[in-house]
Amino acid sequence: MGKQLVKICSALLATAMVATGCSSAAKGESGSTDSTSINPSGEKITLRILENDTAKSQGYLDELLNAFNEAYKDQGIEAVDANMEEYSDLAENGPYGYGPDVLYQANDQIMTYAEDKHIMALNLEDFECYDKIPQEAFDAFKINVDGKDYYCGVPVNVQEPMLFYRNDMMPEDWETTWDLDGNKVADFFENWNSLYAYSKYLRDNDTSANKDSQYGLMAPVNDLYMMAEFSFSYGGYVFGEDGSGNLDPSDIGFNKGDSAKGLLALKEFTKLMSEECIDDSVKTSRYSKVADGTFFCSISTPDTYTLFYDKLVAEYEEEGLSEDEAKTKASENLMMVQLPSKMPANGDLTTDPSTMSEGDFVQTKVMGGVNGYAISAYTKYKEASIAFVNFATGYDMISKRAEILGIAPTRSDVASEIGGVTDIIFNNLKEGNIYLMPSVKAVDQIWDPMQTLLADVGKDAFRARNGETEKYTDTASMQTALDNSAQSIYDAIYTLAQ
Repeated sequence: MGKQLVKICSALLATAMVATGCSSAAKGESGSTDSTSINPSGEKITLRILENDTAKSQGYLDELLNAFNEAYKDQGIEAVDANMEEYSDLAENGPYGYGPDVLYQANDQIMTYAEDKHIMALNLEDFECYDKIPQEAFDAFKINVDGKDYYCGVPVNVQEPMLFYRNDMMPEDWETTWDLDGNKVADFFENWNSLYAYSKYLRDNDTSANKDSQYGLMAPVNDLYMMAEFSFSYGGYVFGEDGSGNLDPSDIGFNKGDSAKGLLALKEFTKLMSEECIDDSVKTSRYSKVADGTFFCSISTPDTYTLFYDKLVAEYEEEGLSEDEAKTKASENLMMVQLPSKMPANGDLTTDPSTMSEGDFVQTKVMGGVNGYAISAYTKYKEASIAFVNFATGYDMISKRAEILGIAPTRSDVASEIGGVTDIIFNNLKEGNIYLMPSVKAVDQIWDPMQTLLADVGKDAFRARNGETEKYTDTASMQTALDNSAQSIYDAIYTLAQ
């Protein structure tokens, strides 16, 4: 569907969408920014805004609220921090008047709310950013009801797992030893076998008393979002499609294809990590341990760039640099790149990459998502909420968000100015190398079973050295575990929920 047709349809359908999918506001209630239509009563309006924790801790939310409040002070409208947890439950709080008016979250979470009518359907032409954002990003917030498409969110940034590292921690001989094809890019940023080999080299040469001062890749193995490439690259997926091309949650794909090979590869790589990778502790320690060089690299999302940056600035200051010198050096040396694009086709990371050809690899495929703003169906101030989302997704605020948080913005004008990683992410999306989280309620049921399995696969990497019996020793045992997890997901969607 072309964007102009989408624009026309969204205006018509949002008006019609009353008892289905998203809740809606009539077309006549939106689209204007004058005080008469936004605040016809002239009463004081206070909008509660739910943002993510990083935006709050890094000061972006304050910047946004202050700028909006200055712009709308003459219209009696004020936006404030909702002072709720990042993943506060709109379904629980909204109906009783305790939820936010506007929320910023990932597409899967917003659309879970949308299925149960907790989110307001939007007229896309109400938003200045509409013609500047790829349709693929808007489609992440699309819901189909009775054959009609409705849009329930405005995209802000696209996410995928990225690799973070310090450029000044690169091995001195990387161009001669770790760049076999001579393309001026280290092999361990291009294929997983080389990243495994370099990580093993670092572990083998760790001379500290406890052998805990030098790791290659360290990542949260139990995190499905970060580790899905070990399934998706081998033919796995979340949900399949029915004959009409719509998502079919009964077709669960984590156990499909050669996913068992992929998870065995993950187990093999985990042996080169420490046991903190099994639980959530590495999600906190990765920022400081990349900064101090304990981890050569780690995996996170673009919107955590500033968390790595702040720790690296602090590290340089401890080394004696002034604040300005430390910030300059951190800007020069903190790198964020895509994950290695090639996985071993046979799932064997231990194969010497120098003996491998292009046919020995498969394309890395990661899980991704689109974060954006949505408006609660329970807000008393629909027009003011629309005005806020319009302001927050405008050029100035998206530019400021990218500057402060390091996001990959969906606005094409801001993205073109930033270039670099943003271009890479959008190219990955267009080439089908990012599997966007499905925008259906059933996706809520994938996390616990799969992350329980991933944590156990991580534990299995250490069982032998801890004197325990390993559970996943071949593709058959791993396949059985994947089949059980897929069945658990199915039961959660279709049986336990009944």
